[in-house]
Amino acid sequence: MLDGRRAWIITRYADARAALTDRRLSNDLRRWPGGARSWPSEKAGGVHSHLLHNDPPVHSRMRRLVQKALMPRNVARLRTRTGEIAADLLDQMSAVQSDVIDLLPAFASQLPLTVLGELLGIPPEGRSMILAALAAYDDPGEANRVTRELAALFTDLLAAKRADPADDVLSTLASVRVDGEGGAGEGLTSAEILSLAFQLVMAGFDTTVNLIASGTLALLTNPGELARLRKAPALIPAAVEELLRFVNPVSHASDRFTLEDLPIGDVVIPAGEWVFIAISSGNRDPDRFPEPDLLDLGRDTTGHIAFGYGIHYCIGAPLARMEGEVAFAALLDRFPSLALAVPPDQLRWRRNSLMHGLAALPVRLR
Repeated sequence: MLDGRRAWIITRYADARAALTDRRLSNDLRRWPGGARSWPSEKAGGVHSHLLHNDPPVHSRMRRLVQKALMPRNVARLRTRTGEIAADLLDQMSAVQSDVIDLLPAFASQLPLTVLGELLGIPPEGRSMILAALAAYDDPGEANRVTRELAALFTDLLAAKRADPADDVLSTLASVRVDGEGGAGEGLTSAEILSLAFQLVMAGFDTTVNLIASGTLALLTNPGELARLRKAPALIPAAVEELLRFVNPVSHASDRFTLEDLPIGDVVIPAGEWVFIAISSGNRDPDRFPEPDLLDLGRDTTGHIAFGYGIHYCIGAPLARMEGEVAFAALLDRFPSLALAVPPDQLRWRRNSLMHGLAALPVRLR
């Protein structure tokens, strides 16, 4: 690692899927062999107490309560609203004088940001701040500052929701009974509520942006499959699953470490070592997906691990799938001649080891 630590990468599909459910791999630094450690975010905003930094039983309690917070919103109802948001963004794109536009800020970022903002109950000014903050998050030197700013934003938002609740996820989280900071009961601690709000944005925004942008690029650079999808729009749900496997919006699962010596194949990873489970590599394993570097919208994608697997399976997966389906259907319908405006090898990619995403996607609309 850049800081001198040693880390292991699990790359094969079968090994990755098994590791995602192996209890000898932990997400909770308080369980580090030889003595508890702490996350950098504990000092930079106090947003470390979320699902991805906890093991059962704490993780189980928190996930159960977050699922309750998400349940009141009907996905079918939200799909209709997502379609309206997509249509409005496409109208704005159509009104632009130039036929060339950067799809990332015009559509791929704005759609999930607006949907997530309405779902969580974040006002427009808060969404603008989130967009600016996340744009700086790829710079390691800016990560602590961004974390502190977002922690302050969510602290204020949660306080406002307690005083004047609405029909949104943050209001539901803010109203959950707060236990003592030990979190031994069935409620949430104040630190957990803040951390969960932070996680829902960090995990629910960038991933969907990458799916829409990189998925569009994959379609535009595979004209045969794009034509296939235009001819048979009913393929959209299957196409989203294949695009998730093919573009891998997230490169690897959340950081884990070994609680004890862990055999993986013919290798033994010693206790107290960092482990990265490369879901992007697992999804391109030819032993599981034949001809994995070929985009095939009719492929059987059953078992892909783009959303992870096991207890840390992405809690927002249904929302991301729905947004992807709406986004691709609306975009391809509105712009039948959509094409890349630059050669693929001239595209810029973000320098982020976790998120596999484009920095820009210039397209020609007509």
